[in-house]
Amino acid sequence: MQAVIVDDYGESPRLAEVATPEATAGQILVRVDAAGMNPMDRAIAAGGWKAVMPATFPMVLGADLAGTVEQLGEGSQRFSVGDKVFGQFLIPPLGSTGTYAEYVAVNEQAPVAQVPSELDAVVAASAPTAGMTGLSIIDMLPPLADQVVLIVGAGGGVGTFATQFAVNSGAHVIANVRADNVERMRGYGVAETVDHTTAPVQDLVKRAHPDGIDVLIDVASDAEGFGALSELVRKGGAALTTRYVADEEALNARGVAPFNYQLQPSVELLERVGQELATGRIVAPPIARISLAQAPTVLADQKGPALGGKTVIVLAAA
Repeated sequence: MQAVIVDDYGESPRLAEVATPEATAGQILVRVDAAGMNPMDRAIAAGGWKAVMPATFPMVLGADLAGTVEQLGEGSQRFSVGDKVFGQFLIPPLGSTGTYAEYVAVNEQAPVAQVPSELDAVVAASAPTAGMTGLSIIDMLPPLADQVVLIVGAGGGVGTFATQFAVNSGAHVIANVRADNVERMRGYGVAETVDHTTAPVQDLVKRAHPDGIDVLIDVASDAEGFGALSELVRKGGAALTTRYVADEEALNARGVAPFNYQLQPSVELLERVGQELATGRIVAPPIARISLAQAPTVLADQKGPALGGKTVIVLAAA
C-alpha cells in the first residue's frame, strides 16, 4: 500500500510503498477514506515526541482518520465489516498505526467510533483530535455560562471547536483571529473578535474589558505569551493552555486556576463530538482537501496550509 513515512526523526516525509497490514487478534483493519492532518504530526516526524512515546521506523505519519472496516481480527466484536468509523490512533509505538496510508490495523478498543450517518468521511476525519480537544477543554473548565472567555488561536482546528463549544455553553466569547476569519467567528456566535496582527491581544482586550476576563483558553502561545495573557484573568478565574506552559504556582498565587491541558482521548468523547457535528450544533472548521501524494509537501511547509482550519488527506476510495 502507499503511505507517507519518515525513515528517521528529522528526515523528509515521503510517499512510499509499505506492507499492507492485516488485522490480528482483537484488531480491525480499516481502509482509510480520509486522514486529518494535525500540527502534532509534523512535531512527531521531527522528533518532538521522542521522550513521550517509542516509535517504529519507517514511521507512517498521522493519527486521525475516517474509513471503512475491511477485516476483523480473531475475537473482534465491536464492529462489522463495512462499518464506517473514525478515530484517533496516537498509539505506541508511533508509526505502527499511522493514518496517512491506504490501510491501518488497530486494536478495536482504540479511540474509534462509528461515523454518524449524517457525516461524510472528510468532515469525520477533521474531527478526532481537534474536536475531542475542543470539547474536553470545555468539560475541564468551570461552567462557562455568562463568563467572559478569551480564546487565543480561535481560527485553527482546535480553536474552531473550542470556540463553538464555549458559545454553546453560554459564554461571552472573545475570539482572537485575523480579519479574514472574523465573519466565520461571528457565524459561530462569538461576541467579540480581536486581531493580534493589529495590536497586542492583551492591549485590545484590556481596552474593552478593563476589569479583566473570567477565562483564558490559549491554544497558540508560548510560555511568555501565555504568561502575559493570563494577567488579563481576574481573581477567581481560570487560565488554560494546550502547550503545557502555565506557571501553576504563579497563577495559584494570584487566585487564578491554572490548567495545563492534555488530551485524554476516549470513545465516549469521540462519539459526543460526532453527535454534535451530526445534529448541526457545531460545524467543522474550513477544510482544505489534498491528496496523499501532496501530504509530504504540505508537511514540509512550516507555515502549513494558507486556509485556516483543517487540512484533510482525501484518498481515492473516499
